[in-house]
Amino acid sequence: MNVYDFDGTLYNGDSTIDFYLYCLRKHPRIFCYMFRQIGGLFLGMVGKIDTTTKKEIFFSFLNGLQDIDKLVESFWDVHWSKIRRWYWDRKQKTDLVISASPEFLLVPVCSRLGIQPPIATRIDPQSGELYGQNCKGKEKVIRFLEQFPEENIQKFYSDSETDAPLAELAKAAFFVRGDKIFSWTDRAEEIL
Repeated sequence: MNVYDFDGTLYNGDSTIDFYLYCLRKHPRIFCYMFRQIGGLFLGMVGKIDTTTKKEIFFSFLNGLQDIDKLVESFWDVHWSKIRRWYWDRKQKTDLVISASPEFLLVPVCSRLGIQPPIATRIDPQSGELYGQNCKGKEKVIRFLEQFPEENIQKFYSDSETDAPLAELAKAAFFVRGDKIFSWTDRAEEIL
């Protein structure tokens, strides 16, 4: 199976931030959560709270929304074009996305792509509460091995150094910069 990071890799940008901005435009009343979010960001930057708590504070805006499923689907209607073109030639039904983005946001796009459901950060779409750890770095490896203990990663694609643990599991790993793909170990020579 081939494994892909999502934001910055398959998706041109950060889907979480794009979704938040989309929600702000559709439902400006969630602006009232911004002061709490800024406080959480600051506390995270100075090391007073962990990543999980910071992420829960950020996603507290979900409390101010209704019919999240419909909102997520309409978000993907608008942002579908941000899936990188290079992926379409490589896409296979067995592809797997592993991402720190929220699972509720990525399940619909993976379904539209016709690939496996993602492994992602489990966040309650009603409250913003996280279930378990943020799916980043070593946590991605743990979650992959829990779900696919007998499976091997043939090719792995990411735009982030924090994905080095997954890159080490793969038979071949690639670093993505925009629409350019490089070998994970030798990023000087473009492959695509």
